Amino acid sequence: MPLPPTPQRHLHPGAWWLWALGLATAASRTTNPLLLLLITAVAGYVVAVRRTDAPWAHSYSVFLKLGLLVLAIRMLFVTLLGSAIPGVHILFTLPEIPLPSWAKGVQLGGPVSLEGLVSALYDAMRLAVLLTCVGAANALANPARLLRSLPGALYEAGVAVVVALTFAPNLVTDVQRLRAARRLRGRTERGAKALLTIGVPILESALERSVSLAAAMDTRGFGRTADVPVHVRRTTAVLTLTGLLGICVAAYGLLGADGSGWALPVLVLGVLAAVTGLVLGGRRAVRTRYRPDPWALREWLVAGSGFAVAAVMLSLGPGYADALNPPAIPLTAPVLPLLPAAAILLGLLPALAAPVPPRPARPARPTRPKDIR
Repeated sequence: MPLPPTPQRHLHPGAWWLWALGLATAASRTTNPLLLLLITAVAGYVVAVRRTDAPWAHSYSVFLKLGLLVLAIRMLFVTLLGSAIPGVHILFTLPEIPLPSWAKGVQLGGPVSLEGLVSALYDAMRLAVLLTCVGAANALANPARLLRSLPGALYEAGVAVVVALTFAPNLVTDVQRLRAARRLRGRTERGAKALLTIGVPILESALERSVSLAAAMDTRGFGRTADVPVHVRRTTAVLTLTGLLGICVAAYGLLGADGSGWALPVLVLGVLAAVTGLVLGGRRAVRTRYRPDPWALREWLVAGSGFAVAAVMLSLGPGYADALNPPAIPLTAPVLPLLPAAAILLGLLPALAAPVPPRPARPARPTRPKDIR
């Protein structure tokens, strides 16, 4: 008797977030449009080959469109409000609106230079790529499974975040279901009247979902805490807040140009303090985990590829300053540095190391009966 096939498993959601944060860190260190487009292509390819058919798996395109919107808004503001970078190549001149004396330093209209637009384009592309990296993590990581992997001290906050993130996909699903029902009944789905008739069932469905979620959480004992001494609670709060503050300060130093020497030790100390606080705070949460997600070799490879991309880009900063951040003055065409580009390509490792997500089985086609003659 043949053995049943081994069920395919999903990758740990924390590994996807660490990989995406590594790509985002690499994007924050450069304004080279060629490298930024390469990071977007790497993230998009991994999402295309390793995402599932879940509703949140299609969020990458939404974040990509949001990045393009940010890019367009940034370029529009620079065109209307002017740029702080003086330019030599003037493309056109807008009518300048005089402003009162208290608005000194603000400009409406005036000459628009090519150098100012290029500098704004570089900065806007970096922000857009950061959004796409976050979108890649949202498309690949299951939010419910990510909630199960959170430390006990963050479980309550994680539930609120997951409920907030899953509200929009459920709302879109309800709207599509109700519009399809109206089409089947021969009713119109456009106009203010149709919107009002759809709005009441949507609110009713959202209320029923909230009540069901509250009942399920109460049945499973959500919110019950263990008796922890007062000094342990205070120590936990101090360690957690100090660690998070240290991580924020270290992140600011790593993103800057002068903080690379002191920021790394502060980051290590902040992470140790935050982890210690979370471990102590987890004693308050009385809950168990059913089938916890394993952290195996595949997770190490995926997370390690993101860390490798970020580490190489951070180490190449002093030697590739002009290649990573091409100046707008004088205006020159950006070049693709080979070593940073090769480091970014390490982000493609999850396309090979991550397990193939299980696909839902397609129903078999009905066979046509043969003619009996």
